[in-house]
Amino acid sequence: MTTSDEQPPKRKRGLAALSPERRRAIAAMGGKAVPPEKRAFSQDHQFAAKAGRKGGKLAKAENRFFSRFPEKAVEAGQTSAEARRTRARQRKDEAASE
Repeated sequence: MTTSDEQPPKRKRGLAALSPERRRAIAAMGGKAVPPEKRAFSQDHQFAAKAGRKGGKLAKAENRFFSRFPEKAVEAGQTSAEARRTRARQRKDEAASE
């Protein structure tokens, strides 16, 4: 009988239990479940935009991160290099105003 301090060894479950080759094969199947012509958002961009707006309206304003921090929305749309340049420009402007 085991004591309460002893734990049985953990076994890998799910994808972790599969061989790396099998995991790679499963990952390669991603997005192939539905043919492109049946993907509504890829065919009708107006439909996708409408769905996005609808989802955005359902979220409470206090839970909308980018509504509370618009500068983060700008950063999110930039590449890391653009973001670094923007931050450097802001630091330079702040130093000049002091």
